[in-house]
Amino acid sequence: MTALVPAPVASPWRGRHGRTTVGAFSLAFLFAFEALAVATVMPDVAAELDGLRWYAVAFAAPLAAAVVALPVTGAAIDRLGPGPVLRRGLLVFCSGVVLAGLAPSMPVFLLGRLVHGYGGGVLGVALYVLIAQAYPEQLRPRVFAVLTLGWVLPALVGPVAAAGVAATVGWRWVFLGVPVLAVAAWLLVADAPSRAAPARPQPARLPSAVLAAGGVLLVSVAGQRALPLWPVFVAAGLAAIVAGGGRLLPPRVWTLRAGLPAVLGTRAAVGTAFATAEVYLPLLLILERDLTLTQAGWVLTVGAVTWSGGAVLAARWSVLADQAGRVRLGAALLALGIGGFVLVVVPGVPLVVPVLAWGCAGLGIGMAFPTLAVLALATATAGEEGRTSSALQLSDYLANSAGVALGGVLFAGFADTAPVPAAAALVLLGAFLGLLALVPARRLHG
Repeated sequence: MTALVPAPVASPWRGRHGRTTVGAFSLAFLFAFEALAVATVMPDVAAELDGLRWYAVAFAAPLAAAVVALPVTGAAIDRLGPGPVLRRGLLVFCSGVVLAGLAPSMPVFLLGRLVHGYGGGVLGVALYVLIAQAYPEQLRPRVFAVLTLGWVLPALVGPVAAAGVAATVGWRWVFLGVPVLAVAAWLLVADAPSRAAPARPQPARLPSAVLAAGGVLLVSVAGQRALPLWPVFVAAGLAAIVAGGGRLLPPRVWTLRAGLPAVLGTRAAVGTAFATAEVYLPLLLILERDLTLTQAGWVLTVGAVTWSGGAVLAARWSVLADQAGRVRLGAALLALGIGGFVLVVVPGVPLVVPVLAWGCAGLGIGMAFPTLAVLALATATAGEEGRTSSALQLSDYLANSAGVALGGVLFAGFADTAPVPAAAALVLLGAFLGLLALVPARRLHG
């Protein structure tokens, strides 16, 4: 009897998938470089444009714009296919980045961040649907690991390169160089499989998206405490986020019931925990440990590299085959790592301790985040990938933007008097959110 030979494991880097995989990797590289570069040079931007009080708003603004983009994009992708929508998103993204790079004042810089955030929201949804359509289900975990690996190279060179560019020719060129990467990435994915879904009635979601995004901006701006009765405006903004988000997200998502709602809740908590800590990490390193921008950038690099390592382990290590189990493990490591980084404010603690802690946080989110994307797409029926991808990222953006905006409310009150304790408290809040993610993570399968 002839022995059965196991079929070789397919690779996303070979055959008809190879070019698309390189393009997806390049887009991930683009997102990573832009995000890490902005986080690295924001202290210089705030100093030159006299915008320290608007520090958190610079991070919340693109998230708020993406909230508007996501539900519109999901419907557009189901109607047109991801390819045309991806092209338009790249154009908007690049326009915003250029506007931010040329900004003569902080308000114009924030406008550029809004435009680029809208384009980034479009790109994120379109890329996820492109993966769902271009690859069979068994290859998707590896492709999401590839996306995470797209953070490795920019993590190694991005923060340091951004700091070097800022020190030599100015922070503006960190933004102005991004469109070159965008064009190269688009050329690689331009011919990827892309199909539209049969036309279905779509609810009017734009008003709800505008309401939620307006709430994010209202919390961000009012939280700077420059307006009279600012607590009232902050409360009104939070109400708008809850009301608008409730109409945009899947039914019963607030209950965190088993299945997609629990997946969305877990990913929102994990992502917000990491984002809240990452916003204030360079600031703490510079103000408390007297690090340069370049040195703070290397610490960001540690978290990005371990994030990629966590994603590779999640996709390939048989010990982590249980998807729900590795999400819970990742959330626990994330909370532990963020909490450990707060030791950066304790003078007697060697710097290597918080740096290693940040690496632990990156490892944790690397295990959890791409796994949650796979779990979410697995719930989508044929033709509904755009809507599911939109819901997944909309939940991310709503939670992240609300978290960063609320953090800005606290930080603005202490920016001039006690920025280090305020930033440390916000990082601790991120650790607490990581622990909270363990609650819905118990109900991922439904």
